[in-house]
Amino acid sequence: MTAPTSARGRRRAPSRIERAAGRAAALQKPRVILALLLLLALTCVLLLDGYLRAEVGGDQRVRTGAGSGDVPDRILNGGPILTFRGGRATTASVPSKTIALTFDDGPDPTYTPQVLKILDRYDVPATFFLVGSMVSRHPGIVKTMVDQGNEVGIHTFTHVDLSYQSNARVNREMRQTQLALAGAAGITTTLFRAPYSSETDAIDDFSWPVYRKLGEEGYTSVFVDTDSDDWKKPGASKIIDWATPKKGKGASVLFHDAGGERTQTIEALPRYIEKMKAKGYTFTTISGVVEKQDTAGEPSATPASGAASGAAGTSAGQGAETGVRPGTARGDTTAGGLQAAHRAATGMTLYEGKALLVAVAIAEWALPVLSGLLLVVGVAVMGRFGLMLLVARRHHRLRNRRRFSWGPAVTGPVSVIVPAYNEKECIANTLESLARSTHPIEIVVVDDGSTDGTSEIARAAADGLGIANVRILRQENAGKPAALNNGVRSASHDIVVMMDGDTVFEPETVRHLVQPFADPEVGAVAGNAKVGNRDTVIGAWQHIEYVMGFNLDRRMYDLLRCMPTIPGAVGAFRRDAVLEVGGMSEDTLAEDTDITIALHRAGRRVVYQEHARAWTEAPGSLRQLWSQRYRWSYGTMQALWKHRKSLTDKGPSGRFGRVGMPLVVLFQIVTPLFAPLIDVFTVYSMIFVDLQAALLAWLAVLGIQLTCAAYAFRLDREKYRYLLMMPLQQLAYRQMMYLVLIHSCVTALTGGRLRWQKLKRTGEVGTPAGANG
Repeated sequence: MTAPTSARGRRRAPSRIERAAGRAAALQKPRVILALLLLLALTCVLLLDGYLRAEVGGDQRVRTGAGSGDVPDRILNGGPILTFRGGRATTASVPSKTIALTFDDGPDPTYTPQVLKILDRYDVPATFFLVGSMVSRHPGIVKTMVDQGNEVGIHTFTHVDLSYQSNARVNREMRQTQLALAGAAGITTTLFRAPYSSETDAIDDFSWPVYRKLGEEGYTSVFVDTDSDDWKKPGASKIIDWATPKKGKGASVLFHDAGGERTQTIEALPRYIEKMKAKGYTFTTISGVVEKQDTAGEPSATPASGAASGAAGTSAGQGAETGVRPGTARGDTTAGGLQAAHRAATGMTLYEGKALLVAVAIAEWALPVLSGLLLVVGVAVMGRFGLMLLVARRHHRLRNRRRFSWGPAVTGPVSVIVPAYNEKECIANTLESLARSTHPIEIVVVDDGSTDGTSEIARAAADGLGIANVRILRQENAGKPAALNNGVRSASHDIVVMMDGDTVFEPETVRHLVQPFADPEVGAVAGNAKVGNRDTVIGAWQHIEYVMGFNLDRRMYDLLRCMPTIPGAVGAFRRDAVLEVGGMSEDTLAEDTDITIALHRAGRRVVYQEHARAWTEAPGSLRQLWSQRYRWSYGTMQALWKHRKSLTDKGPSGRFGRVGMPLVVLFQIVTPLFAPLIDVFTVYSMIFVDLQAALLAWLAVLGIQLTCAAYAFRLDREKYRYLLMMPLQQLAYRQMMYLVLIHSCVTALTGGRLRWQKLKRTGEVGTPAGANG
């Protein structure tokens, strides 16, 4: 870090804060990245949870189609099991007096375990076609299912109709379900049943390419011979009747163990098994059917010619597309005796599956926690709005009564201290505004080692305006706190007004600002800072923030007697009170907040004077805005930490610790830190829950904020047209402020230090005419 240079060109040793800043400078960009990553992680968790829940259990097809000449007749008229061995489409039927019991849409934490208990009691195997998102949420049930000797197949990851999906979506649905199975039970599977499928005669032009593609990759597609239609909830007796094959035929029978309320299925299943066994039926899995057909060579296994005849089997490219290939071999593959359709998951497939389950577990755990936090944040934010409105109204009515008075009018001269560092664009406007003051003042300009001729411009402006009571002090660059302390020590009067070198006062500002000192308890007064360059988008956003946030807040804190900050742009102090607490401290970057809290702890009262208006030049770019707000928020955290012992202060001097400190921490750090939850949950709800309801909720919150802002504008007699920018402010500006706060928190937690950053000024804020704009 280059050592700072004084106005005379001499190099000096860097200060303690500057040395710390140099050591921390290299860490700032990584902290920004970490802050963004934290918000991204939160978004990803919610999106993952939304993806898991979005389409599961849907009861309607995306589209419907009809059979076509592109599907071979032998497939349309064939059995319920479709394979593509050797590139040729082949169907197989379930042998007579045999039932392949299948279940769709699981696993369900309520009904699937009950189904498994019934199957285990009757020693009956079944084939479960599982939804991948449900597998990832309930892996233990799948592990039990497989260990019990049942067979599992894929029912897609999100229960989506694949007929009209892209190849990429089809591959993703299959791969993700395979990974879920690998993580849950250590297996992959070759079985597939499409959501919303039925018998083979319902295969159409749109679904046939999907079956053919998956068949060429080694999957066996399974359809239905007999449907229990248990999802219609017709009663257990009808479910049993509808699930019974006619005339002793074999069948692939469909039940559901999930996707809705399945009490009737649970009631019907044991009675159905007993009935079928009494009729001489045996139960098997889909793989059992295929193996039996392979062994017997029965004619029901029918090769089909036509569209599938040119397929040459699974290629390496196809396997790479899918990512998790089911394989083509048959029979047991491990000593443990896996079902014929199962493959032991190994290597990256197994590890990725485990990682998927961990991610889903985090999402499942995080959602209720985040929902609870959102509720707390929402209640706190709405409570704050309500409190601000009530207190601001009382404050306005109290301070604007005709009979209200602080005491005898303060008419004595005061000292106005103007710290300036490279303020050549603004210093003349500042002095011109002070020259018009209706209250007698002494002006002390402290040039903090400027290199742009600020002091010379200030002297020329003072001479040109004929201001005799101007003193210009020059010091080596030491920072704003040092400049202010120099000005306080050099002040000739008991009351000192502090302002920034880029700020202009109205003629009545100083007079209004010093009147509260008629009350001997008052040690400092906060003025009303206004954004002067408000005719840009960024300026309008900050204008809304200043009027709605800062000034409504100050009214509330004033009545509660716990004002946390006197703005550097416009504030007044008793000189002896400043000296009593040791002057402006260099311990933090928010010296204004630091000294305000110190005054509270010294037993001094701090009040807000709404009529003492100052016009300041707000940052004109997002980069400068980020720099300023980052310093403000980080400096506030430093000040709060420095004065953390105020929480245990006793008596009147402990009021800030008892009331102000908790309010500042809650409303300026905690709730804004978690406020992004509101936006993330709003987007989440719009995508995955109910777009209309989420949009209405967002508009309702915006309406409440607009109401608060309109009332604040009314109190400050501002023009309402700027509120037209508020919806856009909520969509862009507010998110930036959240990121700034997150960045500041990360910096604070990692022990980083910052230095003052000089903002680029244009000098466009001129002397006001006395009316708001």
